[in-house]
Amino acid sequence: MRGEDQRQSAAGALLPGRPSDIFRSDKPSGPNEPEDWVASTTCCLGCAGSKLGMTVLSDGRLLADAIAADPEYWLGPAHVAQFGTDTKLLVKLLDAGQRLPVHAHPHRYWAREHVGAKHGKAEAWHLLTPGEVYLGLREDVIREELLGLVERQDVEGMLGRMHRLNVEAHQTVYVPPGTLHAIGEGVFLIEVQEPEDLSILYDWKGFDIDGFRDGHLGLGFEKALTAVDTRGLAREEVERLITSEASIGAALPDVAKEYFYLERVEIRGRKVLSSGFAVLVVCEGSLEMWVDGERALDVNKGKTLVVPFGYGDFELRGFGEVVVIKPPRGQQV
Repeated sequence: MRGEDQRQSAAGALLPGRPSDIFRSDKPSGPNEPEDWVASTTCCLGCAGSKLGMTVLSDGRLLADAIAADPEYWLGPAHVAQFGTDTKLLVKLLDAGQRLPVHAHPHRYWAREHVGAKHGKAEAWHLLTPGEVYLGLREDVIREELLGLVERQDVEGMLGRMHRLNVEAHQTVYVPPGTLHAIGEGVFLIEVQEPEDLSILYDWKGFDIDGFRDGHLGLGFEKALTAVDTRGLAREEVERLITSEASIGAALPDVAKEYFYLERVEIRGRKVLSSGFAVLVVCEGSLEMWVDGERALDVNKGKTLVVPFGYGDFELRGFGEVVVIKPPRGQQV
C-alpha cells in the first residue's frame, strides 16, 4: 500500500518510557527510544549521513524521496506552489516514562539567522492519556537568571518558575516557539511540529545527555537563550493555548493553525475524509480504508498512515477514531 507509513524510530535524548506497544501492535525499536517519528522527511540533528529519523515507506523508499519524485501527487499543486516539496510537518508518538527535560525550541526567524535552519519549531501535543505538563513562565525572568539555573542544573528552581497544568486525554496543548515546556511522567501523546530537530535544553540531570555539550545548538548557552521567551504569562494566557473540551472535530487553538492542522475524527459506520496530504493516527477501533471505491487497507488502533493528495477524497469504514494532521493552509514567510 503506497500510503502506509512504515515507521522508523529516531534515537532521541530521552530515557526509557512506557513501551509504545501498549498503544501500537508493533514493538518500539529499543528501550531508550520512546519517540516514534511518523511520516518524517526530517533527520535528527547531526544524523544527516545516516538518515536517522526519516520515514521509510512500505515499498522501501524514503518518504522524502517519494515526494521529491512526484511532489504534486503527494502534496498537491497548491501546496507545492506555496511550499515546494516541504511537507511542513513532523509528527511523533511520544511516550514519557518519566518527566522529560525542560527545553524550548526557536522561532523560524531566529533559527534562520543563528543556525541557518529553514524552520523553527512550533509544536502541539494531542494527549492520548491524561497527565501533567509544564508550559511557560509564571513571571518575567531575566536571561542571566535562566543561565544561572542552567549552569547549576537547578531543576526545582526551573520547574517552580513554570506553569504546572493537568490536561485530560483528547485535549490539545499548543507550545509556541520560544516557550519553555516539559512533559510529565506517564503522558502518551501525538506531537505535531514544524519539521526541524532544534532544542535548547534547560535540564538534563538524570538523563543520558551531555547538556553542556549538546544542549545549546553549538552556540553556547548565552547565545542560545536569546531564542527563549522570558516573559511571564498569566494563567489565563496559558490556558488559551489548550483546547477547552475533548471534542470531535478541529482540535487546535486558532493561534496554532499558522503552523499545522489537527482534527479528531470519529467513525461510526462510514466517514469520507477530504483530499490532501495527511498523516493519520488510528486511536481507537478497527477500520477499513477505501480509495476510489476499492478497499485498500485495514487499519487498527495504533496504526499510522501517510496519505498522498493524489488519493483524492477517501473513506474510512468501521467503528473507531482517528487523528488527522495536515500542513498549514496559508502562506508562511
